[in-house]
Amino acid sequence: MKITVVGTGYVGLVTGTCLAETGNEVVCVDIDQAKVERMQQGEVPIYEPHLDVLFERNIKANRLTFTTSLEKGISHGEIIFLALPTPEDEDGSADLSYVLGVSQEIGKLLNDYRVIVDKSTVPVGTAEKVHQTIKAHTNIPFDVVSNPEFLREGFAVDDFLKPERIVIGSSSKRATELMQRLYKPFVRSGNPIIVMDEKSAELTKYAANAFLATKITFMNEIANYCELVGADVDMVRRGMGTDSRIGKRFLFPGIGYGGSCFPKDVKALHKSGSEQDYNFKILDAVITVNNDQKVKLVPKIATYFNNALKGKTIGIWGLAFKPETDDIREAPSLYIIDKLLEMGAVIKAFDPEAMDNVRTKYGDKITFATSMYEATQDIDALVICTEWSIFRTPNFSTLKRNMKTHVIFDGRNLYDIEDIRNEGFEYISIGRKSV
Repeated sequence: MKITVVGTGYVGLVTGTCLAETGNEVVCVDIDQAKVERMQQGEVPIYEPHLDVLFERNIKANRLTFTTSLEKGISHGEIIFLALPTPEDEDGSADLSYVLGVSQEIGKLLNDYRVIVDKSTVPVGTAEKVHQTIKAHTNIPFDVVSNPEFLREGFAVDDFLKPERIVIGSSSKRATELMQRLYKPFVRSGNPIIVMDEKSAELTKYAANAFLATKITFMNEIANYCELVGADVDMVRRGMGTDSRIGKRFLFPGIGYGGSCFPKDVKALHKSGSEQDYNFKILDAVITVNNDQKVKLVPKIATYFNNALKGKTIGIWGLAFKPETDDIREAPSLYIIDKLLEMGAVIKAFDPEAMDNVRTKYGDKITFATSMYEATQDIDALVICTEWSIFRTPNFSTLKRNMKTHVIFDGRNLYDIEDIRNEGFEYISIGRKSV
């Protein structure tokens, strides 16, 4: 099939590359000329495990091409995916200006039937708005489909190639059949393609992300309570997770969720509710607790140093909002760094992938180490913000030699308390006893 993907951000690039991998001819459209030229030369503009291999293979096979011409993209694809930014507006709502702006141009360029697919995460009713926008500029027949993505950063390629489910929101038999044909190679193992109306499909994505954010936030509340009463959140988590009604996933406490999806989607759903005079009271709490949780370690650090952090050198392990990505959007590490800088601390940071992105934000306000151990040289404390695998089994002897004060503040509960005690470190984590 001939496919066009408008937008080569995280979702668009993974979508286009993976669709090319199953033999489709994919044209990706982006307005950034320099970015398009880099991609044409085989450079992947984002870090995502396994994407580079598929990217290179499909470019060489001429199944994956890039252009700045929307007209070329519209002419090429019988199915046109809109994978455009929907950033958070000042009031928390999703900004649809990119989606509707491109929709307007599509209306002017259509010369034959096309299926326009909302791949971006968008509020309920967006498919209808896209349809109205296109219809205002053309009499050519077309359909608009809602097809939300469920990609986890760090696992996006596997998630796309082996989806748990595919959601298609469409009231058109013709469009639905085309979408089912496109996705058939991805569900050979029997996972479902779920067809529903457009509004239900749009809400499905928001509801899923809001529920997962709520689950994380609930465990962070439990962890905070554990600290007050002397319980161990790890034990509580295991006891809860073996209940099949609850499940083991998303029960790990820490310093809050970040990234491009959960914070934005929770706020957007909350705002959409208020536009209908409905108050999502649970989401009120989720947003408040998560904002507080991001800086949960800061008062612990301040208390340890008797509120005298000026001139103290703090090592930071992990800057990305989660491992296996370079994404720093809403990363808890940045909130912690901001607070520590305000208190006069000196920051020495390391992350396997995200340092270039963080350097853009801070410049020379913080020091970036070339290795995880360099980040611990002559520091007064180590703070762990992201659970990268390389941080899970460090050489504690090297850490002891490097650090001036043997104290670790762990925002991701990477280590066993007894093991840390035996290594001779003071250890302060989330929802567990300090040692």
